[in-house]
Amino acid sequence: MELSESVQRGLQALADASAFDQSSFQALIDASHRSLLSSHGDPAVLDQPELKQIDQILLKQIHTAATTFILEAVKQNADKSTISSSLEELTFSAERIEIFCSIYQKYKKEVEHLLASIGRRPAQINDVSWRLQYHMKNGQVDKVNEPFYSISLNSEKEGCSEDINFTCTMEQLQDLVGKLKDAAKSVEKASQM
Repeated sequence: MELSESVQRGLQALADASAFDQSSFQALIDASHRSLLSSHGDPAVLDQPELKQIDQILLKQIHTAATTFILEAVKQNADKSTISSSLEELTFSAERIEIFCSIYQKYKKEVEHLLASIGRRPAQINDVSWRLQYHMKNGQVDKVNEPFYSISLNSEKEGCSEDINFTCTMEQLQDLVGKLKDAAKSVEKASQM
């Protein structure tokens, strides 16, 4: 697996037995997997007693490197031998590689499901409704006398319907229509290549 230099440095720091004893190593690997699966990226996963004695900046750097490695391994559907050889290159001991691989296998299916659930396409617009309204006056000025449009886009993504509502002036609407025409032309050109 190709990893950035910062990820490699973080993983090499994690491999250092003098910085991380066996229990803090295992707690960090488990916390890294759980942080990927928590719905809000809960930072409290790093608030474990085994990790309290570690410098917080170092801990966050190593956590970032570990989660990046985990995501890359799942993305590439890496098996135990691939992970082992990658971690050996980063000076991990055989015992730590075994711990990492066992925790990785425990969470692999859930992380795969998480990555698969990430949307691959934007919401699809099913319907548009609009209404022309006219501002006669507002709270600051007696007379405004300007038209504006209330637009509602009915969109659908993965079976869930959602309405997107906004208002715009005539100039803003003309700009939006122009940009949509440009986008349609770009898509048409790309499909012909």
